Amino acid sequence: MPVETDGKTPIQSPEPKHIGGSLFLWFIMLIFINLLFWVESSDKRVPYSTFVSQVEAGKVIRASIGKESIKYELKQDTNIQQPKIKSKHVYITTPIPNDVELPKILRKHQVEYSAESNNIAWILVLLSWVIPPLIFFSLLGLIFNRSGMDNPGALTIGKSKARIYSEGSTGVKFDDVAGVDEAKAELQEIVDFLRNATKYTNLGAKIPKGVLLVGPPGTGKTLLAKAIAGEAGVPFFTISGSEFIELFVGIGAARVRDLFEQAKQKAPCIVFIDELDALGKSREGFGNMLGGNDEREQTLNQLLSEMDGFDTNTGVIILAATNRPDVLDPALSRPGRFDRQIVVDRPDKIGREAILKIHAQRVKLADDVNLPKLAARTPGFAGADLANLVNEAALLAARKNHNAVTMADFNEAVERVLTGLEKKSRILNEVEKKTVAYHEVGHALIAAIIPGAGHVEKISIVPRGIAALGYTLQLPEEDRFLMTEDEIRGRIVTLLGGRAAEELIFFKVSTGASDDIQKATDLAERFVTQYGMSIKLGPITFEKTQQQFLNNFTNSRRMISEKIAEQIDQEVKEIIDGAHQLAFIILRENEDLLKEIADILLEKEVLEGEELSAYLTHVKIPKNMNYWLGTGNTTEEKITKQQY
Repeated sequence: MPVETDGKTPIQSPEPKHIGGSLFLWFIMLIFINLLFWVESSDKRVPYSTFVSQVEAGKVIRASIGKESIKYELKQDTNIQQPKIKSKHVYITTPIPNDVELPKILRKHQVEYSAESNNIAWILVLLSWVIPPLIFFSLLGLIFNRSGMDNPGALTIGKSKARIYSEGSTGVKFDDVAGVDEAKAELQEIVDFLRNATKYTNLGAKIPKGVLLVGPPGTGKTLLAKAIAGEAGVPFFTISGSEFIELFVGIGAARVRDLFEQAKQKAPCIVFIDELDALGKSREGFGNMLGGNDEREQTLNQLLSEMDGFDTNTGVIILAATNRPDVLDPALSRPGRFDRQIVVDRPDKIGREAILKIHAQRVKLADDVNLPKLAARTPGFAGADLANLVNEAALLAARKNHNAVTMADFNEAVERVLTGLEKKSRILNEVEKKTVAYHEVGHALIAAIIPGAGHVEKISIVPRGIAALGYTLQLPEEDRFLMTEDEIRGRIVTLLGGRAAEELIFFKVSTGASDDIQKATDLAERFVTQYGMSIKLGPITFEKTQQQFLNNFTNSRRMISEKIAEQIDQEVKEIIDGAHQLAFIILRENEDLLKEIADILLEKEVLEGEELSAYLTHVKIPKNMNYWLGTGNTTEEKITKQQY
């Protein structure tokens, strides 16, 4: 089967034969011929009585009598009212059956007549059998040609849908991938093996059959796979795991077999399966419920067999990517299959700067653009996020008719990516605007003194995104990979700062804090059930892993007693209540500053930069704040505090 190709120099495949176009032309010609016959006959047909009258009047010179029609010709000097004719005075009429008087009338008036041969009858019968199939196949061919499908039919349903890039034509090299230096170093060995396989085989070494790229979405797993093929200069097969799965059992397995057959013919080559979790989910827990003969399981079994069966796939290296390695079937990760896992994680500050430099080459930058500073302001951004950031900044610069992309455009693009598009058309009334202002200032005042909360960059009461009526932009000062107990408690306090500010100023609360409360509750529950930071319950995890949840997805927690479940709920409530009380104490200690900043924010709608920093430096730290956060306390003091 011809395989769909892609890339700069696609692998040539046999040209498919399109029969739909020629059949369609034949169909048009037959219709045209039939129309000609119909027009010719309809223009010259006359009633039988008219024909007899013309014969008796001596106006007919000759006639040809057939079973279905009588063709006759009038004399040239006849001047009678008849339909328009194209050549001679020839007309057609339908004979009356068993009219025995007609020959006598013709002889009496000296009309030359003869019997018409019926040679066309068998042609019409033949066409009545041929035309319907021609119409059907012509329409079928037209539909497939319009949809761009080659060789349509049921026989191609089990063929692989993999796209093939010819040798080195992926258009991506290792220089085009940044921020994943460790992963590139691991994959360099694969490239060297594809280039110099003899060096390894002479020593008896075997290259890993399968390499699994694991990492969050957007970190560049697919890009790395293309870079390997580009560096090694070998054919590159790429297909998504979902493309194997079909409604009917056995089709996916047939496609797996066809894919490996094509790969063996092109060896050495690389086969890349994106989103492997769509195909390779664990069979445990699902087999009893869905049965052991479903399409996904059959396809997975065939993949396992191809990767480590009796027939060795020499020179065929399988690459796969997933962001959910915990749901994969254990048989995929054993030695001999995907026996090497490479983590493609989010880049650090240096990696983000390198990624920004690659994407910034495509846009025109102003002199004030500081890529290291921008990299520092985007912790947690993956490669795809940074590419989108550069594009958003370029779009904003074009919208403002700038000659180059400025640092201000990048700063606005960061806010747009994090919080959404400004909704200036969403107009708040005075009460709502005042509530949002105090809510956001409450977040900012607490974040200014809480450890690990990040630097407060901006406060705005301009609505953004889908539901955000205002926002407080906090950016970490450095990359963090761990969170301590006091930082988690402090983050919960910061989330509840908006709710506490509304209670302090208005003596009532609004629905604006619903999202903050949801995030704070989730974080407090993970504090107890996943991180094991509760003093009463101890370092025990009560949260199931995703794999355990898939095997028994009736509950996300382990099997625990009602007493333990009650203690977990009580611990979560105590953490939330303590954080809420601390937020209220901090804001009450700084009530005058809270009102002052809120009044300025209501006037300007946005506070940022040095002006905002000048106000936040005057925030007072209440006594015993560290005691409430759990900083510097012994275990006995923490227990006493929780009991209190």
